[in-house]
Amino acid sequence: MREKIRIGQGYDIHKLVEGRPLILGGIEVPSEFGEEGYSDGDVLIHAIIDAMLGAVNLGDIGELFPPGKPSYRGISSIILLEQTAKLLDKKGFAIVNLDTTIILEKPKLARYKREIARSIAKTLRISPEEVSVKAKTKEGVDATGKGKAVEAYAVILVTQNPQP
Repeated sequence: MREKIRIGQGYDIHKLVEGRPLILGGIEVPSEFGEEGYSDGDVLIHAIIDAMLGAVNLGDIGELFPPGKPSYRGISSIILLEQTAKLLDKKGFAIVNLDTTIILEKPKLARYKREIARSIAKTLRISPEEVSVKAKTKEGVDATGKGKAVEAYAVILVTQNPQP
């Protein structure tokens, strides 16, 4: 039997509002605006979870962690990521690498990318070298480009060892 290799892709977008922290990859980034959301609103972690679930055909984040469920109100998305990683592990999948992109006009994220990658890697129990975090802007185009939203994309490669 051959080793299974699968790819998953995830995307998320959240409005930016005053009075909420900006959480990206489990790290609070100083900002006057943060993500609106039922949980902590960590758009990057939400995209990663969707990529992970897609890679192993387990649906999406809304199915696994339904918004409106009281136990998820204000929850750290890092906890949700840990639970998702356990699901992949139970199915015998291991992460090869993770590639992410955050789209945000401000603040600039260059100085936070390594810390975000380390946070994600620690949670997933993989090397920070296996986690890529990129940051882009929308050059003033659409709601994200006007500073009203933040978006994130994630692509993940996983393998499953063959069953004897």
